[in-house]
Amino acid sequence: SSKDEHSSSLNPQSWLQVERGKLPKLSSQSSSASIESLIKVQQPPVLPFFKPVDYVEILAQIHEELESCSSQEQSNLFMFQYQVFKGLGDVKLMQRSLREAWRRASTVHEKIVFGAWLKYEKQGEELIADLLTSKRQNEYGPIDVESHIPSDVKVSSQERVLMNGNNTSQYVVFTIGDEKIVCDRQKFSELSTPFRAMLNGEFWESFSEAIDLSENNISPSGMRAISYFSMTGSLIEQISPKLLLEILVFANKYCCDRLKDACDRRLASLVTSKEDAVELMEYALDENTAVLAASCLQNLLRDLPHCLSDNRVVDLFLHANKQQLEVMVGPGLFALFCFLSEVSMNLNSSSDTTAHFLERLADFAEDNKQRLLAFHRLGCVRLLRKEYDEARCLFERAVKAGHIYSVAGLARIESIKGEEHLSYEKISSVISPVTRLGWMYQERSLYCDGDLRWKDLEKATELDPTLVYPYMYRAASLMRIENSQGALAEINRILGFKLSLDCLELRFFIYLALEDYKAALRDVQAILTLCPHYRMFEGRVAASQLRTLVLEHVEHLTTADCWAQLYDCWSAVDDIESLSVIYQMLESDVGKGVLYFRQSLLLLRYDMSVQ
Repeated sequence: SSKDEHSSSLNPQSWLQVERGKLPKLSSQSSSASIESLIKVQQPPVLPFFKPVDYVEILAQIHEELESCSSQEQSNLFMFQYQVFKGLGDVKLMQRSLREAWRRASTVHEKIVFGAWLKYEKQGEELIADLLTSKRQNEYGPIDVESHIPSDVKVSSQERVLMNGNNTSQYVVFTIGDEKIVCDRQKFSELSTPFRAMLNGEFWESFSEAIDLSENNISPSGMRAISYFSMTGSLIEQISPKLLLEILVFANKYCCDRLKDACDRRLASLVTSKEDAVELMEYALDENTAVLAASCLQNLLRDLPHCLSDNRVVDLFLHANKQQLEVMVGPGLFALFCFLSEVSMNLNSSSDTTAHFLERLADFAEDNKQRLLAFHRLGCVRLLRKEYDEARCLFERAVKAGHIYSVAGLARIESIKGEEHLSYEKISSVISPVTRLGWMYQERSLYCDGDLRWKDLEKATELDPTLVYPYMYRAASLMRIENSQGALAEINRILGFKLSLDCLELRFFIYLALEDYKAALRDVQAILTLCPHYRMFEGRVAASQLRTLVLEHVEHLTTADCWAQLYDCWSAVDDIESLSVIYQMLESDVGKGVLYFRQSLLLLRYDMSVQ
């Protein structure tokens, strides 16, 4: 039944040279074969989204839980609400849920994760948002980590009285190599319990005026800085990061909590780049310094997706054990890997990095909602990687956790293994008078032919008019029987209310088959406006290259012609034509400010939710 999705390739230039006698007209037989090669419809993918059977019920359930749950649970519930809206493809509601997760975050780590996630989701929108709203530019910007993690290190007054009551020699000399550092014994003993026991207890050091610390990995400069801290309670202003790290390790070894906290906060304030974050994160995890770790995490997450191209960053997240990750992100382990896996999937859904992030996501899932999301998402990635046995196991676990949509993944695996009748039966088993959803009929149509397929696709459109595949399949089928007007009418049905790149590409090829190059140019220019690097022919040809070829067969418009055409488009509320004309005008030397502004308004209307 998948024979409709496969056919031979065609050099697009053969279509573009037919006009004006450059090539002889194609015969009806060869034309039909060429149309078959151009008008191709791929199977819809199994989407890596949470798709409940009843959206109203699940949203009501989330609302009810938000009313009764503790403040610590609210951010995770809003993150799950975000996943529900992602399945619907509603970008505005997705961002609203993330904003609420950010606002309700109970820890600085959650604040960092959701703030960076919002920044990632709003890529490219900052300038438009600044122009059209009064929101502060840095509303979800980097936070002052230090102020969000209060210091709980204190020395009790009782301890001070006891220490002050000890009448041992006032000074102690620490020797490091050939150098001697004189310290106030009482002040130094206040740094930690081990030093108090050493300098004021029953150990021999308490009666000695000189103690050798040459074998303790501390330099004379470091010891002088520690002595200064013991006297003043603060670090020297001008101190190098290297010396700070040396003191931090020493403070952690001897349980000098106040000193460690001061080093932690000073180092955290020095993290300004990805390089700083990568280098210092290792110390933060080894020495268990929460402020430094949070500062490094914020710097790395706000550099997504770019920092995932650095193997050191990926290794930090993948190789850290649970205890180290808790230093890095507190209780927000699932939120962190949910974010990281989503970014990685957008870069390359089938990469090793994506798979590893999703494995960690599944490891840190704490409840049924989180488990079904992690299992289904990882199942989709395993399916793309052709790891069918692993994918089957994951989809089965997702279904068991309550995610019916994962049955679609199981059906695909049966089909790949040549058991299409089992695929048909699996999908049929979840269809009932109570649960009848568009995706179920769309999915079942893949495993049957002829009238049964057509009937299922009609039912899919009836139940969910936003599904793209049924319109594309019907349009392609009509083109194969040379009913071009019927094909255009079918694809225009969905383009009238949903701007889909796949549908625009299909209509572009329909217009090529009809030799309507002006209309084809309009569609490819609209595609390039929405996705400048879009590629056609299953990713083999850049859309910009096809535009160049089509442009040779379209009469050149003057600037005045373009403005007149643009005015007509605005009057007719023809957004696709508007985007196309604006794209063409931006390619020329006309004043661009008003054009960019008009383009931004059109794109805001679609809210970047083009599929």
